Amino acid sequence: MLCVEAAMRFYARLRGEDENLWAIVGLLHDFDYERWPDPPHHPLQGAAILAERGYPQQVIYAIKSHADYLDDCPRVSPLDKTLYACDELAGFIVAVAMVRPEGVVGMKPSSVKKKLKQKSFAAAVNRDDITRGAADLGVELDEHIANVIAAINEIAPQIGLTGSK
Repeated sequence: MLCVEAAMRFYARLRGEDENLWAIVGLLHDFDYERWPDPPHHPLQGAAILAERGYPQQVIYAIKSHADYLDDCPRVSPLDKTLYACDELAGFIVAVAMVRPEGVVGMKPSSVKKKLKQKSFAAAVNRDDITRGAADLGVELDEHIANVIAAINEIAPQIGLTGSK
């Protein structure tokens, strides 16, 4: 979740949006997953908790809209689309970083794309979500990957992704 938070903050800065608002969406989007991992409980249980605590509706809606199976929550705002675009990709980039001696440092989009072709690598990551997310943002996949890598690099020392080299 910290990597999605970083990616959301990066995109907010890039697009002149509220960095703190976008970052909190990235940070909280899966906070309920460990307790309620199955659809439709995730993210609806989390959304209900956030509503009870007075979070803004746009935060709650963006979190709900990142779940493809919630037909009544289409992704319409840039916030919604960016969360969806960053979610799977950030996790995938972390997986790639974990098998590189340098971690995320010096990572290139081509390295990530090469791993995307290996269906057995991080098999639980939905590759279609990654490509659809970039397309919905109106960003080329290579650029989107580069943006998320850059975002994760900003926090890499704090989360142990600078590698062992």
